[in-house]
Amino acid sequence: QVQLVESGGGLVQAGGSLRLSCAASGRTDIPYAMGWFRQAPGKEREFVSAISWSGGSTRYADSVKGRFTISRVNVKNTVYLQMNSLKPEDTAVYYCAASSKILAPSVVLSNDYEYDYWGQGTQVTVSS
Repeated sequence: QVQLVESGGGLVQAGGSLRLSCAASGRTDIPYAMGWFRQAPGKEREFVSAISWSGGSTRYADSVKGRFTISRVNVKNTVYLQMNSLKPEDTAVYYCAASSKILAPSVVLSNDYEYDYWGQGTQVTVSS
């Protein structure tokens, strides 16, 4: 079992930046592929970004490509999502997720059903 705790959300003006963090605790000796998803009011949860357990491969949704950067520091059991040039449409609850699947170092997962563990979410609100 692994527990995930997100932090770093908040209120920011359009064009601003935020950095989300996701700290893992518990069974952290297993290499987890990690991802970020978000859910806006009245909408389904959607993929934002993901990173392989090695950190060597990443993937982004088209809507955030070029603006968001995912990274991880395995010795700290933490994954980050740097969000720049934020837009009002980025407003959502952002969730961190971890997959316990045994994967090759470069595999990235972008479907929510591939993840076993989820954080409680952190609210990001972008004002226009």
